[in-house]
Amino acid sequence: MNDMNEDFTSLRQMHAVLVRHFIEGRKQAEIAEAMNLSTSKVNRIIAQARRSGMVKISIETPFQRLMEIEQKLAATGLVREAIVSPTVSDNDGTRLAQVGQAAAAHLAETLRDGDILGISGGKAVAAVVDALSVERAIDVQVVPLTGGVQGKFHTDVNNLASRMAERLGGRSLQLHAPLFAERADQREMLMNLGAVKEVMDLGRRATVCLVGIGSITTPGSSYFDLHPLSAPDRAMLPGMGVMAEFLGHLVHDRGQVAHFALNQRLVALRPDEIRRCGRVIAVAAGEDKVGPVRSVLRGGYVSVLVTDEDTATTILATNGDSA
Repeated sequence: MNDMNEDFTSLRQMHAVLVRHFIEGRKQAEIAEAMNLSTSKVNRIIAQARRSGMVKISIETPFQRLMEIEQKLAATGLVREAIVSPTVSDNDGTRLAQVGQAAAAHLAETLRDGDILGISGGKAVAAVVDALSVERAIDVQVVPLTGGVQGKFHTDVNNLASRMAERLGGRSLQLHAPLFAERADQREMLMNLGAVKEVMDLGRRATVCLVGIGSITTPGSSYFDLHPLSAPDRAMLPGMGVMAEFLGHLVHDRGQVAHFALNQRLVALRPDEIRRCGRVIAVAAGEDKVGPVRSVLRGGYVSVLVTDEDTATTILATNGDSA
């Protein structure tokens, strides 16, 4: 599986270098700066591409169909950019690892010294952390955008932020607060505590955000890792038009935050607050994520979607649906 992920990432990187050099006419030094690579690495990639027969009159890669899907997703107007990895398995864990690898490669190419990287918790963000590797240390600050939930590695956003910063060569801040306060007034008190407010204010100034998109439609949905809703509460969500979880918030099918009591107790930035971020990267894959992804994209919160081929094609096929 790791070899397949690495093959896809390497070929995608090679494709990007070739387009910039042979189609756009960029110098190798310009490409190196744009992609966070050394000039010698760019030179080696071009040489390898020549040896493998990828450089002819036109550039040919095995993943041209994926680039076409990416263009179609961007053409919907729901998202500015898309990164689509091949679907190599129906297994959710395998699929998420593949998408995490693609998102990690995108981060490694696009993060710059001085960036503030805001992150949510979740399995998708954890998959990105697991796959992340950079050629040189990047001086970034990693900051949680939400409080945390103890008990599972992917719900402990402080741990994810710390690991992310370590892999990037940057530093992280910790948000010492739960994701859910016991009451709405307690939430207001926590949000105004000096240490919490400092982290939240930095999150509001994030230049890049990396977030997951949660589902609420199946018993194993990721939202219920955050809060164990009672059976009656779960049953009422679809009737309220709730389709997704985003930054811990329950979100309607058209992207607006739901008027649900738990949303009033969240120690987290609101989805509309991260619209100010220059680049919001959402990572999600799987059949149960199609509706949630479509809903969050309709809210205009996301600028870059990283997903897999099957999820992307289903999103495109159902884009005109109201559900």
